[in-house]
Amino acid sequence: MKRERGSARPASLIRALPLLFLLGTAAAAGPPPAPPPDDPYLAELIEEARRHELADDPYWRVLVHYKRGIFGVRSLVDDPDFFLSPEGKGDPQAELEATLRGFFRPPDEGKHPVCRFVARYHWLKERLGIDESRLPVKGCAPFEELMEGVKPESATLIFPTSHMNSPASMYGHTLLAIETAYESDLLSYAVNYSAITDETFGPFYIAKGLFGMYPGYFSILPYYAKLQEYSDVNDRDIWEYPLALDPAEVRRLLMHIHEMEDIYSDYYFFNENCSYDLLFLLDAARPGLRLTDSCGWWVIPLDTIREIKKAGLIGEATYRPSKSTRIKHLAGLLTGARREEARAIADGTRAPEETRDGPLPKGEKITVLDLAGEILQYRYMGNEIPQDVYRKRFLGALRARSDLGGAGIEERYAIPAPVRPDEGHRSNRIGLGGGAAEDRAFWEARFRPAYHDLLDDDDGYKRGSQIVFGEAVVRYDPESEEARLHSLNLIDIVSIAPRDEFFKHTSWMVKTGFFRRVMENGRDYMIYALNPGFGRAYGAGRTGFFYGMIETEIHVGGALERGWSAGAGGSVGFVGNVTGWWKARLHARGIAHRLGDDDDRFEAGLGFGFRLGANGGLNAEALWIGERGDERTEWTVFLKRFF
Repeated sequence: MKRERGSARPASLIRALPLLFLLGTAAAAGPPPAPPPDDPYLAELIEEARRHELADDPYWRVLVHYKRGIFGVRSLVDDPDFFLSPEGKGDPQAELEATLRGFFRPPDEGKHPVCRFVARYHWLKERLGIDESRLPVKGCAPFEELMEGVKPESATLIFPTSHMNSPASMYGHTLLAIETAYESDLLSYAVNYSAITDETFGPFYIAKGLFGMYPGYFSILPYYAKLQEYSDVNDRDIWEYPLALDPAEVRRLLMHIHEMEDIYSDYYFFNENCSYDLLFLLDAARPGLRLTDSCGWWVIPLDTIREIKKAGLIGEATYRPSKSTRIKHLAGLLTGARREEARAIADGTRAPEETRDGPLPKGEKITVLDLAGEILQYRYMGNEIPQDVYRKRFLGALRARSDLGGAGIEERYAIPAPVRPDEGHRSNRIGLGGGAAEDRAFWEARFRPAYHDLLDDDDGYKRGSQIVFGEAVVRYDPESEEARLHSLNLIDIVSIAPRDEFFKHTSWMVKTGFFRRVMENGRDYMIYALNPGFGRAYGAGRTGFFYGMIETEIHVGGALERGWSAGAGGSVGFVGNVTGWWKARLHARGIAHRLGDDDDRFEAGLGFGFRLGANGGLNAEALWIGERGDERTEWTVFLKRFF
């Protein structure tokens, strides 16, 4: 999910499309002019709409974003400029009749409702057989001229994969590309929905996003600009899913985008987000699709892709590797010494001509120079080097590279596509199993609405990432016949990003929630914990990676003598693959609490994750814990199912 920074709302969509003028002009501000006296034909249309119950039609609900909630039917759009009736947000009938009345307004200086709500107009015209000759404004000529000139032909769903160093993009993001009569895909335009915020502190962004404290707007940019932003700057691979929409359906989609220009909705991180609001565009494109009705309490980009796939709108997919992926691939074709040579060229400490005229085989020289060029482009796009330095070094590497030719090396550079994101395991997970704490056995049930942890299968996911929200663990003690909440993991995010000679990533983590601690009286109590940390990780080939983190921790709970404690410490671990279907994690952690309660906690654990099909698996974990002078061990085994 992607946020936009800067101005309070996106730049005008008109200015973003100087050649195509896809979306028309902004709606006039201020209250609408008073409706005209009732026209007999208007009264006839309103009566016909009532007779056919058009206000209850699913497509009308799509166009105005109506959904049924706890307090009845309400539109998810929060901008009052989107409604022609003062009661329009919560009254579909009032908004429909106000829309019909709006079509009979005389022309004025603002945009007439026939053009302002072109999708509503075309749908009502079709359903009611509206005679345009009896309206003050006979259709929206500017929009029709635009469609005729642009000739939109198709649409593609775009999925930039997750970027773990950006809290706004941990789940990935979805947007749409609109292809026109122009031949090049890069000359198409990207339709994006995002929160508008200048917030740079990740935890604040997440907290405010949870409660809808940012406005969300649709915006549009040339697709090549979006590719550059996600692929080169943010290190995000991109997947493109062509949509099975015909030109008439793409036209309806554009009509609804036109209606949403400069209109905001409160942006919620888990449901009314970038992916969910895009589904309204697809529902508007194909009446009866109703993708938004298939979503639950939370909406994750990958899940929306799967729903679109289930509806038969996508089949094949195109993989666009990011700049960092290309650098890693080229580096993997070279020895350590040759990789260092490429980096030296990018650093400016080695002349490209030295490589060109050196004793290496020609193919190796070409790869070294190509790698140096990719590194320079990556650094420049990331604002790591100034333009004049970039130009001088890049052109030098390019000249030396062109002197060598290079026919026949394309196959070596081909990057194999990984498993498609939509073919990885699903987001929700349940687990059933059991174990023992010391000599006391228990049964255990787990539920996790989102999304992926370090022992889950990595196919379709970013390796080294863990994003867990809202995982609840309930344990049942057969001896006491008591079931209790054992833990509630509100947020558990881990980003293990290995460092190498080209990328100096920082690994980080943040965990908060409730868990049980054994106190001096031997009983366990629920404690709230907040545990952030950061550190470094290093790869161990294709097997996995080692990591180490500095951590801080705060505990709050009535069972603590002073009610709270705080401390610091660290952790080390290894995460890797034993085989393609068997993952392992070994970790050790120690935190010394010296503020509030004087309290220390140490633990070491070993866990295995086994894949049993695309959406099934088995976890086996053992944990040793030392705290308050006491030691104990526990182990659990549970089957997990993703759905």
